[in-house]
Amino acid sequence: MLEIIENQKFQKLKSTETALKRAEYEYCEFEDCDFSDYNLGNFIFTECTFKNCNLSNANLGNTALKDVKFYNCKALGLHFSNCNPFLLEINFYDCMLNHSSFYKLNLKKTTFKNCSLEETDFVESNLSQADFNNSNLLGAIFENSILEKTDFRNAHNFRINPTTNRMSKALFSKDNLSGLLSAFNIVIQ
Repeated sequence: MLEIIENQKFQKLKSTETALKRAEYEYCEFEDCDFSDYNLGNFIFTECTFKNCNLSNANLGNTALKDVKFYNCKALGLHFSNCNPFLLEINFYDCMLNHSSFYKLNLKKTTFKNCSLEETDFVESNLSQADFNNSNLLGAIFENSILEKTDFRNAHNFRINPTTNRMSKALFSKDNLSGLLSAFNIVIQ
């Protein structure tokens, strides 16, 4: 059984200098920490926040992320798809999530605000009612994804094939419809 650590603030931790103890963290805040390439496998984070952290290429094998918020974090190449899916709830604000994977995850109502999601894998994910406000989706892959009531109105650089995704009542602006039509090889001028 994991030790429970509650209501703690961790600042400027570096995975190469100070090992974060494998535990269950509840209501904790991590600020300006560098967990790049760190093994966060089997950790539990409940109602925690990560601010200005680098989590690039960290191992998330069976990591539990329950109502976790990320602010201005660098999280390149993360395989969120390896997380424990039970009660998974994550939201991102001003984050770099390029080359990450959310394969087959239930991300219903997830917020991706002002995020860079280049080459990110959303294949077979449930993104219904998710919000991609002002996010860059260049090269992001949506295939057999559930995008019902998903908000793409201010998203940019996406290419989504409406015939291979469930998209009922998804929201788009008239200015970004070209990302929906690219699969049909239609020229828009």
